[in-house]
Amino acid sequence: MSSRPAKTAGTESRTAPGGDRISPLTGGRVPGHIAIIMDGNGRWATERGLPRAAGHRAGAENIRRVIERFAEHDVRYVTLFAFSTENWKRPPSEVSVIFQLIDRFLQRELHNMQRDNVRVRHLGHLEQLPKPLAERINNAVELTKSNDGLMLNICLSYGSRDEIVTAVKRIAEAGIPTEAITEETVSANLLTGGLPDPDLVIRTAGEQRISNFLLWQNAYAELYFTSGYWPDFGREDVDLALAEYGHRKRKFGKLLPEDLGSLEEN
Repeated sequence: MSSRPAKTAGTESRTAPGGDRISPLTGGRVPGHIAIIMDGNGRWATERGLPRAAGHRAGAENIRRVIERFAEHDVRYVTLFAFSTENWKRPPSEVSVIFQLIDRFLQRELHNMQRDNVRVRHLGHLEQLPKPLAERINNAVELTKSNDGLMLNICLSYGSRDEIVTAVKRIAEAGIPTEAITEETVSANLLTGGLPDPDLVIRTAGEQRISNFLLWQNAYAELYFTSGYWPDFGREDVDLALAEYGHRKRKFGKLLPEDLGSLEEN
């Protein structure tokens, strides 16, 4: 995890969800921050009589076209759940393949991301990753740190409960008085400190759970589940997810003006 020191309340403000933007393609409302659980690579391969590695390869190759489509809609932040702390329980051979593909993706796409003004950020336990991959990630983060276009957050060896525990430890070690601890204090000490919370979470492959992904940050995120596997999630699927989001009414615990009107009538 990052060694960033704890922040006192108010020193790094938490951006509230609801950072919607207007798509230059459709004129519709789109989320500022999208988080994606890229699920179904193995099943995609199995149904085609292919080894699971082929599914992970297809999934890695799909990342670019999805990111490009989100960028065309002017989405500003995309967070990918690439490898969880629980995924270490998988066979070592499969873990090795996943890391090799992520390394290859970064190597292949770094030039394009620089060209397209994409900034890369890593969330998770960098020290647990193979040294070559960790170096590749550090290189991508360093080379793109001045870019101010879409931010691509890659969650590798990441678990949300672990992240929250680490944030609590930082706050305690900093000696912040309990009465001074606020939601902003906790948010600032998460790995996503300084980033807006996700507005939309997309999960592929038909599963309908969050799986220890951005638990704190997803408090008011809209959830979108699709039965298609991640390797098949293409540009049209992006458009469908964004169209669905555009029809959602986000209240954040409040009442909308039309709700107040109906209340007065009663």
